[in-house]
Amino acid sequence: MLILGTRGIPAAHGGFETFAERLALFLVGRGWKVTVYCQQDVAKLSQRFTRDEWRGVDRVHVQVTSSGPRSTLEFDALCVLDAARRPGICLVLGYNGAAFLPYLRLRGRKIITNMDGIEWRRPKWGLAARTWFWVNEWIAAWTSHRLVADHPAIANHLATRRSRKACVMIPYGADPVRSADVEPVLALGLEPDRYLLSVARIEPDNNILTMVEAFSRSRRGAKLVVLGKFSDDNPYHKAIRAAASEEVLFPGAIYIPQTVKALRFHARAYLHGHTVGGTNPSLVESLWAGNVVIAHDNTFNRWTAGDAGFFFRNVAECDQLIAKVLHDDAAVERARRATRARGFARFAWADILEAYETEFLMLNGETVTVVQARPSQHEVHAVRQRP
Repeated sequence: MLILGTRGIPAAHGGFETFAERLALFLVGRGWKVTVYCQQDVAKLSQRFTRDEWRGVDRVHVQVTSSGPRSTLEFDALCVLDAARRPGICLVLGYNGAAFLPYLRLRGRKIITNMDGIEWRRPKWGLAARTWFWVNEWIAAWTSHRLVADHPAIANHLATRRSRKACVMIPYGADPVRSADVEPVLALGLEPDRYLLSVARIEPDNNILTMVEAFSRSRRGAKLVVLGKFSDDNPYHKAIRAAASEEVLFPGAIYIPQTVKALRFHARAYLHGHTVGGTNPSLVESLWAGNVVIAHDNTFNRWTAGDAGFFFRNVAECDQLIAKVLHDDAAVERARRATRARGFARFAWADILEAYETEFLMLNGETVTVVQARPSQHEVHAVRQRP
């Protein structure tokens, strides 16, 4: 089993890296030989490929000397060249470098691709980038043996590219958070249950400005914590800072898992403005943390949060929901119970990792029997039958 398309493990960057780590360790525990490609940014090339082992997972470190988007393409191309020489199924996470996948297919490799969100729809990209992503989406759809959609709306979209029989819907997962150290919260000058949290890339399609404007409309007696990397020369970032009241805190991007876990667990509510994508990892993690969810009203967030969420379409509606959550303790307690139930019903790692293993077994030509994982779930999973 070879996993391509992430910066590597252990996870330190985002949702795909966390998923790759969890899946790799799960498969190793089930007796699979797993290789994960890891990007190593260097100023000067010394040794292109190096290998080591991490918790039973074979890691291939790939040195790249370029920077920015070009470094990702360089990394993707090198990973494909190396993977073509190795036996095993290739799991590709994302399609941004799908232009290189036909080579894998020509070399006889079985390919399953998690198609992630609809990247070419993001307004931040110019025409050239959007065209690149659109073309790569088609290449991935037709080169891969199987496509994974992490959301029903993504599955519907992929059905315009390939037959639905070529696609399986498997969402993202997270772990239940039942407790967390309060010290990281206090270190930021925050009071547990008296702040709201946003965790996202600071992009227009994530509605950070909308949420900051809504929160800053009046004195709240609470804080809004916006986690994400800001740039001084980015006009959108400048607009967010200008709109923020003194009760909005910008601590930057925080990648320390225990700190993020603590900030989630002790938050009064989680604000989620994403509009493009499938099942967003940050939103799923907020469900498992028992957060009240205030999310942008779109098909992606509606399905993920279900009846557990509060949804807004504009600044005024977001303002009203923030006020409700800060003052209605009974509504908060009901919502917290509902978000945990939603996490258990749809986004348990055990079910999701087993579903991926089922796909790998079927690609390997092994016999599987479909069974229901839990009565509360609609997705199907499978167990291996020994020949």
